[in-house]
Amino acid sequence: MVGRPAVPEVIWARPERAGRGPRPAFSRADIAAAAVRIADAEGLDAVSMRKVAAELGCGTMSLYNYVPRKEDLYELMFDAVSGGYEFPEPSGDWRADLVALAHQARAMMHRHTWAPRLMSPVYGFSPNALRYLEYALSCLDGVDARFGEKMELIAMVNGVVTTYVANEIATAERSRSLPWSEEQENAARTGYLISQIATGKYPRMAAGFAEDPGPIDLEGVFDRALNRVLDSFDR
Repeated sequence: MVGRPAVPEVIWARPERAGRGPRPAFSRADIAAAAVRIADAEGLDAVSMRKVAAELGCGTMSLYNYVPRKEDLYELMFDAVSGGYEFPEPSGDWRADLVALAHQARAMMHRHTWAPRLMSPVYGFSPNALRYLEYALSCLDGVDARFGEKMELIAMVNGVVTTYVANEIATAERSRSLPWSEEQENAARTGYLISQIATGKYPRMAAGFAEDPGPIDLEGVFDRALNRVLDSFDR
């Protein structure tokens, strides 16, 4: 296949253009933006080299001269959407700074609902991913911990965000696929749950719902999950 390397290669180590010859018709940013548009509109599974080439108005085989593998295309995409983070000067409150960064990550994943599927250490070496990591580490400058421990904390925070958002997205997608409204679905399930608790078979759940009947504060749950991870590191 044209342009496909025979040995492992990091797309960022590959020159975007040769030192000689005509200027490339497209940049990596152009290619990433086209792929992101497709994924945002149709989902990650809709992204293909053929579709991206059509979006750019070039031949599929010529696209491989810019991006040797589909995995490289994913890396370009994730780096592109990771470029939207804002990195204010660390406040000195590392917990608050990491929580604010986590909220930015959550918002980014909701803008690009395919992004949680690409959350992987494999894509952690792109320019914008490295900027993200360097900033997160700068927020932890005053923390007495080894580099590896700090990286573990950042990974755990990202894990909470990714898992939480993936569940939110899955719930929203399921609701859109139903022939009735989300409110009707919730009412039916709540009614069934109440009927089961009323049987007396689940006394702990009955006591729990009597104490806190809801509704669930999803924003509060997100922040509490983050803070429990941070609590484990705060010493």
